[in-house]
Amino acid sequence: MTAQRRAVIEVIQTANEHLDAAALLDLARNREPGIDRATVYRTIELLKRLRLIDELDLMHLQGEKHYYEVKTRRDHVHLACFRCGRIEEYSSPLFEQLKAEITEQAGFEIRVTRLEVGGNCHACAEAEKKAQREASAKPR
Repeated sequence: MTAQRRAVIEVIQTANEHLDAAALLDLARNREPGIDRATVYRTIELLKRLRLIDELDLMHLQGEKHYYEVKTRRDHVHLACFRCGRIEEYSSPLFEQLKAEITEQAGFEIRVTRLEVGGNCHACAEAEKKAQREASAKPR
């Protein structure tokens, strides 16, 4: 394993947010300045093939961006904010119950679960409500 490839893997493993390839490249260059775009894409493809990361296409936020995250043992829902682009993860026992119900009632063996919800995050929803209140309070 090269130092450049190791830098990409470390960035993905330690990320506090979902990253696209450009963000991965920028962060990896902080660790290994000589890293190039091709190395990032080859490493992403390798990690996907080994099933160590998931590739997400979340509500086509900001065009055709794809985001990457370390594969986890627990399924979760991705909440994509249309206003600021923030991506949050949400998990619930009800989600697990739904998967169990699908398996039981449909006899379907679930191997991959991906669910995304698009809307406004809490901060953007509050900002929108505030703007609406201020607009309606202005004299006409």
